[in-house]
Amino acid sequence: MSFDADLNACAALVERADPWRFRAVMAAPVAARKVLFPLYAFNVEVARAPWVTQEPMIAEMRLQWWRDVCEEIAQGKQVRRHEVATPLAQSFDVKTAGMLDELVAARRWDIYKDAFEDEAHFARYIDQTSGHLTWAAAQALGSADEATVRDAAYAAGIAAWLRAIPELEARGRIPLLDGTPQGVRDLAAGALERLQKARANRRLVSRAARPGLLHIGPAEPILKAAIENADAVIEGRLPDPVEDDRLRLGLRALTGRW
Repeated sequence: MSFDADLNACAALVERADPWRFRAVMAAPVAARKVLFPLYAFNVEVARAPWVTQEPMIAEMRLQWWRDVCEEIAQGKQVRRHEVATPLAQSFDVKTAGMLDELVAARRWDIYKDAFEDEAHFARYIDQTSGHLTWAAAQALGSADEATVRDAAYAAGIAAWLRAIPELEARGRIPLLDGTPQGVRDLAAGALERLQKARANRRLVSRAARPGLLHIGPAEPILKAAIENADAVIEGRLPDPVEDDRLRLGLRALTGRW
């Protein structure tokens, strides 16, 4: 299966901006890459939209552009020509488009400096970003149990969030409801528990869908490191999901044991 210019552009974007997922996609079968690269490139575009400008109105407009793309897909309209939007529309259906629209809407939190309202708000943010993205990937590739996928995605989302804490705080955001060492440990422990639950139900995710979860693997050592030493979160000393996972990724790809 050959890649056209759009797919190559999506792959290059993910390689630059999201090496964690890029390596996971490169370990997946070629057919799965055609689905995953546009999805992850979309996620890169949406995730960075709030950060490329200091003007909230411009950031809102950038996110709205992607919400409009999702609406065009959802309504079966001709989707605007774009190197990411075009292949995205070819791989995802009306139902998924609505979920991706929620992902974009959740990213509005990144624009402003308000804290999360409560635990439910924070959990919803993680689920609508990491959870929606991973569920969209899995169900596009094969059959899977949604709760299992979302449990795994929550763990990966929290791991990525903990790694981002120093930068988020440097940019004036309030990323944690409880930023005390115990609060950090509790957050990581809850995520690790959900990861273990998901892995216990791994049989509920078909082999075809498993490439959509290959990026989950590095979450475990990150969460364990945060539990062991919460100061490593604030100091930016959590394990690198790219460098520390090189050998294990190949094994997961062969066995499907994300």
